[in-house]
Amino acid sequence: MNPMENPYKSLFQGQLERYPEIGRQDHKQRLAKLGALEKALEHDYRQALREALQADFKKPFLETDLTEIYPVLAEIKYVRRNLRDWMRPKRVGSSLPLLGSRSYIRYESKGVCLILSPWNFPVNLTFGPLVSAIAAGNCCILKPSEHTPETSRLMQEIVETLFDPTEVALVQGEAETARALLELPFNHIFFTGSPGVGKIVMKAAAEHLSSITLELGGKSPAYVDGTASMDRTARRIAWGKCTNAGQVCVAPDYLLVTPEARTPLVEALKKQFDAFYPGGAETSQSFARIINDQHFQRLRSALEEATSRGARILHGGRCMEGDRFLEPTLIEGVPEDARLLQEEIFGPVLPLVTVADAGEAIAFINRRERPLALYLYSSNRKHIRQIMAATRAGSSCINHNVVQYSNHHLPFGGVNHSGIGKSHGHYGFLEFSNQRAMLRQYTPSSVELLLPPYTGLKQKMVDATLRWFK
Repeated sequence: MNPMENPYKSLFQGQLERYPEIGRQDHKQRLAKLGALEKALEHDYRQALREALQADFKKPFLETDLTEIYPVLAEIKYVRRNLRDWMRPKRVGSSLPLLGSRSYIRYESKGVCLILSPWNFPVNLTFGPLVSAIAAGNCCILKPSEHTPETSRLMQEIVETLFDPTEVALVQGEAETARALLELPFNHIFFTGSPGVGKIVMKAAAEHLSSITLELGGKSPAYVDGTASMDRTARRIAWGKCTNAGQVCVAPDYLLVTPEARTPLVEALKKQFDAFYPGGAETSQSFARIINDQHFQRLRSALEEATSRGARILHGGRCMEGDRFLEPTLIEGVPEDARLLQEEIFGPVLPLVTVADAGEAIAFINRRERPLALYLYSSNRKHIRQIMAATRAGSSCINHNVVQYSNHHLPFGGVNHSGIGKSHGHYGFLEFSNQRAMLRQYTPSSVELLLPPYTGLKQKMVDATLRWFK
């Protein structure tokens, strides 16, 4: 597409002209915009959003409250308490050769930002980054997923009601819309989605040297040994895997279980799945559906491949194509090169792999790309230290899972294949800010003593300085 014919060029240009003004707004003006968004989500549109997500993939109302609306409200409240301090220039030290100067960091808006959000948590992963972008003083164009049409339509209504399009705008469309937006020279791009699409976004950003945040996914393992509390471990893993029908980037993707933990954990997980959905998950109002037919068929095909190669379903496995229902499924004996152990599952299927010990678990994890999250269920401090030291991941929980996402004091993001950059709280503010280095000289500078011509005396001064630093 010719950039001159880009349908979003005018929208982008309007924000480009406006952003210097927006970037100069003080904390009160920024918080006023966030307050309007807070009111819209908490009061004006809460029920409508619950109904939209129910229509898109039968997301339970309570899950919408806890995983879509609450995280954005909590982010706004956290920003409200801290934004004034975040925006202040930060004084830093100056080295001896810079005697008579003061150094500090000035936090400036990056400019015009693009936020590309996915379908699994459309409200949270669209408006959450927007909170950070507004806090940092940016203009934004939002592009939510086309796979949640009712929710995207409602979010567009919210944005158009609250914001002038020269500040914040939301556009809808399919892949060609995203491609057209990526042709524009945004100052920053924030993308949440799969590693495959993340590579496309990164290539597009390189054309304009746009800075990027990539919140990707990956296969997040959960290690369980015999020292863990099996009932509590099963309850937490089952919750992490069943929320949103497993369509969660930080959900436990597969289990690495030591031999003594295998049988008690399997029995505890079976009981927990039944306790969550006593009449069966297919009739429960507490269990969502797979987002679309393509993802349903992908999951069913991966299950069929695994079972055809000798894997055993220990619990669940039922599918209902017309309803896009896939029962919470526990499976073991999956070949290591099968899709269930090679690709991010993103559904309510949980492979179990028995490992001899923590060392074998480490080797299994490190044969794969670095995960977005790594979970450890153990009371053995030696094993915990061993695994944490020998692996790399975007985040970790010990004796829990998923909940690290909800702590706004922690950075959220992956590493390499699972993401680039961090978000949430102060880290989100920094991600959407240019940290401008500033130095002000108040007295004659000692550096001027060393200007050309370079004499023997000046060389002795340099030598003495180098010796002093030893």
